[in-house]
Amino acid sequence: MYKLAIIGYGAAGFAGMIKANELGVKPVLIGKGEVGGTCVNVGCVPSKRMLHVGEIYKVAREVTGSEVYPEFAAFREKDLLVQEMRKTKYEDLLSYYDVELIQGEARFVSPHAVKVNGKVIEAEKFLIATGSSPLVPDIPGIGEAGFWTNREALSPDRKIDSLVVIGGRALALEFAQMYRRMNVDVAILQRSSKLIPDWEPEASIEARRIMEKEGITVVTGVRVKEVRRGAGKVVVTDKGEVEADEILLATGRKPNVELGLDNAGISLNERGGIRVNQELRTDNPNVYAAGDVLGGKMLEALAGRQGSVAVENALTGSHKTIDENAVPQVIFTQPNFARVGLTEVEARAKEGKMESRVLPMSSVAKAEILDARDGFVKMVTLNGKVVGVHAVGENVAEMIGEASLAIRLGASVDDLVETVHVFPTIAESLRLVALAFRSDVSRLSCCV
Repeated sequence: MYKLAIIGYGAAGFAGMIKANELGVKPVLIGKGEVGGTCVNVGCVPSKRMLHVGEIYKVAREVTGSEVYPEFAAFREKDLLVQEMRKTKYEDLLSYYDVELIQGEARFVSPHAVKVNGKVIEAEKFLIATGSSPLVPDIPGIGEAGFWTNREALSPDRKIDSLVVIGGRALALEFAQMYRRMNVDVAILQRSSKLIPDWEPEASIEARRIMEKEGITVVTGVRVKEVRRGAGKVVVTDKGEVEADEILLATGRKPNVELGLDNAGISLNERGGIRVNQELRTDNPNVYAAGDVLGGKMLEALAGRQGSVAVENALTGSHKTIDENAVPQVIFTQPNFARVGLTEVEARAKEGKMESRVLPMSSVAKAEILDARDGFVKMVTLNGKVVGVHAVGENVAEMIGEASLAIRLGASVDDLVETVHVFPTIAESLRLVALAFRSDVSRLSCCV
C-alpha cells in the first residue's frame, strides 16, 4: 500500500508531489493526457504567448503606420514554448523527484483504492487533482455545426477571417483580443447584461469600451437560440443572426469528477466540484482534493498552493488553510484587468465603515509616459484596512500581488501611503489610490 496516491498531474498534482517529497514521502502519481495539465499545454502559457505576439504587432502598426499583422503560423511557433516548458517544469521533474508515475484513468473502487489500467492501487491517503474541462452548453445544433474550445482556438487547423465568441468573461476577452489582433473580425455574444459581470461595475464598463476600441463587436443580454451551418456557421440569437467562419465557446469549465466518487464516499458541492472543508479534506477523511476539480476559482497558482497544503494536511495533520480572499485574479488582455479581495458591494455587507476610492490611470505618471491612460485603480477599505483592490491598466497584473499581500497582512491605507514606491511605475498607483483617501491626488506633485 502506498502512503500517498495523487490523481492528476497538472499544477495541483505536481505541487502535491513536491510537498510529499519534502515531507519524506514517495507518492504514486496517476494521470492521463498531457503531463502538466491545462495551464502549460492549452491554457496560461500558450494563450499568454499569443497575446504577447498580438501586443508586439500592435506596437509595430502604431510605430510604422502600416497594416502589419502576425501570420497564423505564430500559433504553431508557440508550440515550441509549450514543449520546452512542459519538459523543464513537469516532465524533467519526474526523474528529479522520488515518485512513481502511472499513466491511465483512475476510478475509485473503495474508500481506500482506485483501479488504473485494470490494476488496483491502494493508498493510505489520496489527493484528487484532476482539473477541469471546457463546459459545452446545450445549444441546439452546436454539435452538428461544430465549435472551438480554448484547445482548438490555440491550435487552429486553418486561417479564419471571422470568429464568434460565446461568453463574456476572462477567456472570452483574451481570445477575442488575441484573434482581433490577428486581423480576424470578432463578435462577442454575452448572456449577461455586461461583460465580466462578477467584477466591479467600473471594470465591466472598461471591458466593453476596450473591446469595442479594438474593433470587436460586443452584444450583451443576448440568448443563443441555435447554431446552424450556412456559408459559414450561423449563430441565431433573440436579437438576430451572426455568421462567422468559426465559433469559440468561452462559457466556462466543469470539474473533472468522473472518478467513481460514490465508491469512496465523496460528494459534490453546489458548483459540481468535489466538496471539501477548509483544510481541503473531502467527506472521506483520507481523501483530499485541490485545484479546478473543486469547482471554485480556477487559477493555476491557487491550484498549486492548494495541492501543497492538501498534501501537508493529509500527511502531517497540520490543519493548514488558504485565505482565498487574498488570492488575486487577472485577465491578460491589454490593458490587464486585475482584482483581489472584496468588491464594494461585498464590503458594504460587512460590519464597519466601508470606503472606496477610484484613481484614473491617467493620474499615474508611468501610464502617461507609456501613453497607456486607459483604466483605473479602485481600493476598497473597511475600518481603514485594505480589503479589496480592483484595477484595469497596462501591466497591472504585475502589481496586484502587492495588493494581495496587503490584504493578507491586514495592511491599512496609511501602511501603503508610508511605503516608498519606485517612480515611475504602474505599481505606484497603489500608493496613489491610498493617498486619495487623504487628499486630492490631482493637486499633488509626482513624488509627494
